[in-house]
Amino acid sequence: MADDSDLDPAAIRSIAVSPADVVDAYAYTQENPGEAVLRITPPFHGRMRARIHVYRHDDAELTGAVHVRPANVLESDVLEAYPAFDEVAAGGGPAGEGRSEGGADDADNAENETDSAIATDTGSANRRKRHAEAVEEWQAQAREAILESVQIDTENGQRTVDVKSLG
Repeated sequence: MADDSDLDPAAIRSIAVSPADVVDAYAYTQENPGEAVLRITPPFHGRMRARIHVYRHDDAELTGAVHVRPANVLESDVLEAYPAFDEVAAGGGPAGEGRSEGGADDADNAENETDSAIATDTGSANRRKRHAEAVEEWQAQAREAILESVQIDTENGQRTVDVKSLG
């Protein structure tokens, strides 16, 4: 049975995170209506594991868990480099893939297609594919951009803890 000291996150000195969990949580929150965090659950002790947790309603107060936003564990320049769908879909992604010499997206150019519905579906699929590829590229780079420490909330205010990457 846990005593009250096991329920106080002030006991935490470091958290261990999977770089994949951090970047997946950040990407999930950018692309979906829910939120993904790194969750630390009681009982608390010096070294804790933070795992990815997705929710629509924050239950941390009810469970006693500590939630760390993935953005707080990543370097700011990596956060700024996250590929927004609109930019990638418009050809602002890697090397303007899928663009013709004139700059138009070949799949969106209905003149080159006999059926504009097929062209639109193909264009949408190509934009989604380019965005997914850009996100995968970003995730690979972001896994190397984990910060060395992060602030967590405790009953006595915020506390700085070390971040240790797994793997």
